[in-house]
Amino acid sequence: MNKDLIWHPFTQQMGAAPELKIISGDGVYLFDSDGNKYIDLISSWWVNLHGHANPEIARAIYDQALKLEHVIFAGFTHDPAIKLCEELSNLIPTNLTKFFFSDNGSTSVEIALKMAYQFWYNQGHTDKTLFLSFEGAYHGDTLGAMSVSHSGFHDHFEKLKFKSIKIKFPDTWINDDEVVEKEEKALIELEQALDRYAGKISAFILEPLIQGAGGMRMCRASFLDRALSLIRERGILIIFDEVMTGFCRTGTFLALDQITIKPDFLCLSKGITGGFLPLALTITTDKVYSAFLGNDFSTAFAHGHSYTANPIACAAAIKSIEMLKYCNLQGIHSAHLNGLEILKRSNRISNFRVCGTVSAFEVCLMHHNLNTELRRRFLSKGMLLRPLGNTVYLLPPYCITVEEINNAYVGILEVIDGI
Repeated sequence: MNKDLIWHPFTQQMGAAPELKIISGDGVYLFDSDGNKYIDLISSWWVNLHGHANPEIARAIYDQALKLEHVIFAGFTHDPAIKLCEELSNLIPTNLTKFFFSDNGSTSVEIALKMAYQFWYNQGHTDKTLFLSFEGAYHGDTLGAMSVSHSGFHDHFEKLKFKSIKIKFPDTWINDDEVVEKEEKALIELEQALDRYAGKISAFILEPLIQGAGGMRMCRASFLDRALSLIRERGILIIFDEVMTGFCRTGTFLALDQITIKPDFLCLSKGITGGFLPLALTITTDKVYSAFLGNDFSTAFAHGHSYTANPIACAAAIKSIEMLKYCNLQGIHSAHLNGLEILKRSNRISNFRVCGTVSAFEVCLMHHNLNTELRRRFLSKGMLLRPLGNTVYLLPPYCITVEEINNAYVGILEVIDGI
């Protein structure tokens, strides 16, 4: 393999280990060109819901490809897009009624930010140029998404970002004795920010319940309700970035199902097609939509993509959502809790946490390159895990069995205690 041809994402190519060439997948497993098998415990960057090479989704894609592969979506529409939006309408809050298509999570967030700003601009509020978000947030890699992220990935681009305000995120874990104190401090900081900037803030954006790339940091739904109440009182728009948390990752169809206050914008991507094809949605309200209506193009939302609402991707999403009703979400959740009990045997592991089908913990080791060493050792045991710093997390496809989860935790313990 000529590795000089390809520039891989989130990789320091200088001195990087040779890439594994994956030739096939089957359920929770991937197979490389040397015949090795790996259990995919992170759903390949969180996109795969029902297992690799799922035949039901593959058939839906095949059937749609024989009818219509793509058509321009400005001035045209098609049944797969209509059906997907209808299916989702039955599963999301009734205030979210308008669906705007794109093709990845960063872009779905970018669209929500632009819509929020233009919502106010179209009404003459041109000074609402600020956005509010949590420290540790990661909302994507486009410039707007980077501007409201605070996870450390984008420090090189500070001079290009627009201004956003960050507040504390009271991340918590099992048996966290300080969670109430952390939440109160975060709420005080939020109120101070609102007192100072409320008249200039377009929207508050957050990853509900779990901050993904920031380290699988989790917070309580009760805290979010209190924080969002303060936001609502000031008339600020709310954006839920559920790119990672959507499609049952938190144990409910969406994380927002566990939160009383509903957003003005909902961003969906990653698992929407079951991991088969790129697709994203930014969903908003009639109120927001109406602010873009006018007698000329000046108030319209001038945004679009070549592959917007691709019919094949929509067909995959329809089938994937249909299959969610058969997933053993509670079984995965319980297996995580049992697995963390296994890890408690080690004094090198702390801050255990679970939310739905996602579990995470911290590895307490001094090592000059712990992340890379853990990843290498996990692979040598046939496990695809990609730690975030010293945070190890499991976010498996829903077709995984309880036995496979249990075996994974046993293997993880062996790796960490073996360093």
